[in-house]
Amino acid sequence: MYNLPYHKEQDEQVILAFVGQYPFAFLTGCDADCKPVATQIPVFIEEKNGRKILRGHMMKHTDHHRAFLQNEHVLAVFTGRNTYVSATWYSDPHTASTWNYMSVHIRGIIRFLDDQALEDVLRMTTLHFENQDHQSTTVFDNLPDAFKQQVMGAIVAFEIEVQEMDTVFKLSQDRDAESYRNIIEKLKAQDEDGRVIAAEMEKREKKLFSND
Repeated sequence: MYNLPYHKEQDEQVILAFVGQYPFAFLTGCDADCKPVATQIPVFIEEKNGRKILRGHMMKHTDHHRAFLQNEHVLAVFTGRNTYVSATWYSDPHTASTWNYMSVHIRGIIRFLDDQALEDVLRMTTLHFENQDHQSTTVFDNLPDAFKQQVMGAIVAFEIEVQEMDTVFKLSQDRDAESYRNIIEKLKAQDEDGRVIAAEMEKREKKLFSND
């Protein structure tokens, strides 16, 4: 991880909101032979009995499923918008350009669950992505029973007990006020990624430069 203190997000509510906004996580671990494995799946964070957990589902008998059965340690990486930042936008342009981005890393212990938990996860997932439309034909409860039984036989639900959360919210916090404000204006004229990063920088501007 790119690990510098001024690029950390300290507000837990901001971190949790970010994970909720970008649930399509990069889930990685190692098998019994220390061979790395990875998959990308939607994962949701919630509180359970006073602790944070991640919940989701994956296909059985894949390399990552087998690896997680052998080694319960998991890293989930949640990433959001990202954009190039040109050094020509700095007050002193004779330096390196960079990349601004936001990322949350969550480490934990994975546990596979039973069929009832799988139903709960599938219900939660389909409702989330169908914008809580209970009438949608693709919401779990509205699918034909035969199809549900077929699908559920091929997948398994899991939960990950969160042990550690870390962040990189790299948003030019190390730049001077003139550079920071110019980066915002340049990014506003970019694509959607650039505009989102600019908005995130604007949220932090007053706190960063309160004495200006």
